[in-house]
Amino acid sequence: MFLTIGTTGTPERPATDLGFLLHKHPDNAQAFSTSYGTAHVLYPEADAERCTAALLLEVDAVALVRRGKGKGRGGAPDAALAQYVNDRPYAASSLLAVALSAVFSSAMRGVCAAKPELPAQARPLRVEIPALPARGGPGLVRALFEPLGWRVSAEPVALDARFPQWGDSRYVSLTLRSETLTVAEALRHLYVLLPVLDDAKHYWVSADEVDKLLRAGAGWLPDHPEQKLITSRFLSRRWSLTRQAMERLELVRLAEADDSEVEDIDNAVEAGEADEAVEAEAGKPEHETQEKPAPLAEQRRDAVVAALTRAGAARVLDLGCGQGQLVQTLLKNPRFTEIVGVDVSMRALTIASRRLKLDRMGERQASRVRLLQGSLAYTDTRLKGYDAAVLSEVIEHLDLPRLPALEYAVFGSARPRTVLVTTPNVEYNVRWESLPAGHVRHGDHRFEWTRREFRAWAASIAERHGYDVEFVPVGPEDPEVGPPTQMAVFEMHATGAQNKNTRPENAGNGNAGNGNAGNVPEKNEKNEKNEKEAKAA
Repeated sequence: MFLTIGTTGTPERPATDLGFLLHKHPDNAQAFSTSYGTAHVLYPEADAERCTAALLLEVDAVALVRRGKGKGRGGAPDAALAQYVNDRPYAASSLLAVALSAVFSSAMRGVCAAKPELPAQARPLRVEIPALPARGGPGLVRALFEPLGWRVSAEPVALDARFPQWGDSRYVSLTLRSETLTVAEALRHLYVLLPVLDDAKHYWVSADEVDKLLRAGAGWLPDHPEQKLITSRFLSRRWSLTRQAMERLELVRLAEADDSEVEDIDNAVEAGEADEAVEAEAGKPEHETQEKPAPLAEQRRDAVVAALTRAGAARVLDLGCGQGQLVQTLLKNPRFTEIVGVDVSMRALTIASRRLKLDRMGERQASRVRLLQGSLAYTDTRLKGYDAAVLSEVIEHLDLPRLPALEYAVFGSARPRTVLVTTPNVEYNVRWESLPAGHVRHGDHRFEWTRREFRAWAASIAERHGYDVEFVPVGPEDPEVGPPTQMAVFEMHATGAQNKNTRPENAGNGNAGNGNAGNVPEKNEKNEKNEKEAKAA
């Protein structure tokens, strides 16, 4: 099993810098023991203009049989002779990928203590693999490598050159060239894609393989057009691991699109809270696993259910569903035939799944509920066609400049017939004895609105998108400061017409707190009444 990686250079940037990057001296031939044989690193050529490093992996066929027991997709088949006579010692596979990771581990991480400036530098690279099993042929090889910036030459290897009528084998002779990649990037590409093309692994794939894939795929896998195929094959088509990896990759993609960290996106549940909640529920009998919410939270859910019932909604979206409390409540009511919980946080969805006992739910009940990962800052075709959408205590968790994007995703794109929005009434905060003056109710709240600010924001949205809106108090209503929670109930006009200028950039800056919730060109009678009530409040 053989692979070479070479580069060219100049007197100012000598090609022998490759030795520093790989942490292997060009003057030495080195050998490294692996579980299945010996890996040799040597340099066929090394000068200022050209330098090539070769990795030769000698596979012990007997050790491969003994350790792999001759079974499994990565091992040899059970036939007595085929256990010892097969392509594993000669064709690039997961054996070579593991050897790359072991022998060039520092290079893959982009570490070079001797010349720390080198790992970040792109350089001319040429990678050659004489025998690469490619289940999918040269077309798949190009589909995997070309989006990463490689020029690909994948020549099919004939079964037997003496008998051309036999056709080609499943192997290709691969040459990759690039001037825009670093050595670390090249090694990570090979580590992931060699076993993907072989569609086999010589070892049992466990949960930690997801972490390996995400580490090696950082910076390129989330946006790769063949992401799903790569993920599935790398994880030996284990559905549960593939789903876990795809969910985490989606979180990475959302974080990159939002120019933020994954931890900031997946923040609906504090670190460690998911595990604690899951463990707590796992240790309780079924009758004790129901959450004991604060009275206001229960009143809020009751108010939402009552509003959905009045609207005649049967198919409901819970946008920003968090840990699934509202979804659980809706499931108890048979009038709601389809309930979809959406949240950007995988930790929150994990708790929701456990709370709902989806893995033990009967088929009929399970057909009524789905949990989806998604961001409310982006349009999503999966959310179209529903009777109602609920944003319960969601908007205050977004930065004010992001509200127009949420507005368009819900009211402009998804356009359910009914939309319910609840949010804290900041005026009521003075009634919370445990809340210091000037503080918001939750550390993640970006803002909390007065009744006037919330009504101005809601009225402008209704006008832009063709909805009527009314306001419902939730919780005990104080004669001076109002209720602790305020709820807006949006109902689409019978015509379903909406203002043409409803894209996020035309929706104002969403800063109702500064009196600029978007321009309202016209007012219908109900919204005029609402604005008068807002001014009176």
